[in-house]
Amino acid sequence: MNFKSRKDIVFIVLAGFFVTNTIVAELIGGKLIQFFGTFTQSVGIVLWPFVFLLTDLINEHFGKNGVKKLTFITIGLIIYTYLFLTLAINIPATNFSPVSDLNFKIIFGQSQWIIIGSIIAFLFSQLVDVYIFWLFRNKTGNKLIWLRATGSTVVSQLIDTFVVQFIAFVIPGVWSFNTLLVNASWGYVFKLILAICIIPLIYLLHGLINKYLEKETSEIK
Repeated sequence: MNFKSRKDIVFIVLAGFFVTNTIVAELIGGKLIQFFGTFTQSVGIVLWPFVFLLTDLINEHFGKNGVKKLTFITIGLIIYTYLFLTLAINIPATNFSPVSDLNFKIIFGQSQWIIIGSIIAFLFSQLVDVYIFWLFRNKTGNKLIWLRATGSTVVSQLIDTFVVQFIAFVIPGVWSFNTLLVNASWGYVFKLILAICIIPLIYLLHGLINKYLEKETSEIK
């Protein structure tokens, strides 16, 4: 397969990691783990800062339309995943299946609530992320990459964390509302710490992408 440009390849790679991280986070989200003996979160939380990192990279190199289109495509793929999980849950297992209907439903049935919550939270948080990112981008130009990347994440992750956990864990009765407030608050802080920790990675990936794209420009000349 021939791609038209290096920029096409960059978009496909970023989009591939973006979609994969998002769907994997949905599927593993039913498993709850404890961080530092203080708060409980879905194990999927560790992937979301990287999703928003990818959002920033796509924003920077392909603009708001690139992020919006990819967001809607990803939502479509999440719904696709949800439909096939529902189908798989409702098809009876054989009596010699290593995974029983009950076990399958316990694992992937919980993921369904997470998927519903994620579709709603993901859509709103991504649109907010794009808006905040370009608000900073228009004011700072090519400077202060960390500010627009982290600033947009601070706001979008707040929406994402509370909305998805409310739908995924409060509505199905896994958590009480007070438990949500405690765990979601800690989860949000955890995401912010990760967002700060990956700032060097943001600069590294931006540099690598720019260097890769510059090679194409020099080849054309």
